[in-house]
Amino acid sequence: MTARDAGRAQQLPIRVAAVEAIVVAGGLGTRLRPLTDDRPKHLLPVGGVPFLAHQIGKLAQSGVDRVVLATSYHADAFEPTFGDGSAYGVALVYVTETELLGTAGALRNVTGALTAGPDDPVLVLNGDILSGHDIAAQVKRHEQADADVTLHLVDVADARAYGCVPTDPDGRVLAFMEKSPDPATHQVNAGCYVFRRHLLDEIPAGRPVSVERETFPALLRRGARLIGHRDPAYWLDVGTPSALVQASCDLVRGIATSPAYPFAPAEQWLDDTAQVHETAQVTGGSAVGPGATVAEGAVVQGSVLMAGAVVGAGAVVAGSVVADGGQVGEHARLEHAVVI
Repeated sequence: MTARDAGRAQQLPIRVAAVEAIVVAGGLGTRLRPLTDDRPKHLLPVGGVPFLAHQIGKLAQSGVDRVVLATSYHADAFEPTFGDGSAYGVALVYVTETELLGTAGALRNVTGALTAGPDDPVLVLNGDILSGHDIAAQVKRHEQADADVTLHLVDVADARAYGCVPTDPDGRVLAFMEKSPDPATHQVNAGCYVFRRHLLDEIPAGRPVSVERETFPALLRRGARLIGHRDPAYWLDVGTPSALVQASCDLVRGIATSPAYPFAPAEQWLDDTAQVHETAQVTGGSAVGPGATVAEGAVVQGSVLMAGAVVGAGAVVAGSVVADGGQVGEHARLEHAVVI
């Protein structure tokens, strides 16, 4: 199935009153190297489009009309990709960190670009999360609870790689716990917050600040009302090559949904300019990008082929990423690999 022939999935968005949003997109993408050596992780293709398009599209679908992008690493690559945001139904504003300021420092660095009033809600999204959670419900929960900050929380099977966030029966956050080999809870920070605007202005300026290690614990100590909003919808931290592949395949197969991927579930997504030999097999939600080639008898299963990638005759590529212009030789076999 090609992009040209795919049916459009039905989307029934639940919208909020216009809310401003910040997307934190300044990270180095260290875990995704070498794919991020020459571009930010937020522009890597997932389901055939730059990853950040999924977040911008979701925000627009939810009623957000203005998005501030907090950029740093390869900051000059964002605006040529997304322009003024009108193609997504939002106004995009770009603010660049000249030095990395941490997850909270990045928020403080963009406050001058916000238009929200002191007590107005401002959405904050980490720029590497693919989530199907209901943003409108999170904002509504924030307003009903008269919260200072409302955090999206998810339950994960193995919480050792995440910071844990225990809550009381009413959802009030009790603590922020660092990564541990013996987590106290499986409930973790999912990387989407609703802040009262004035709290962003109070973050110290001009130095690195961590929202998880400094801002949130300090707010708890002073008695601020932090609320956890649990939502069991699809959620994935797209921070490694294997997660990038999973996110892309989940979108193509319909396990995850996004307004930026408006096609019916399928076993493959092929760019209109991709060339796949009639004897080749492309399955498992694989995405084959612009100008990519899959030669005679080749098998591509659950993988991402970026622009101009070549998979030679008889080769097998499974659970892997072949980056722009990467070549897989004839009869080669790759599993869970990255080819640049």
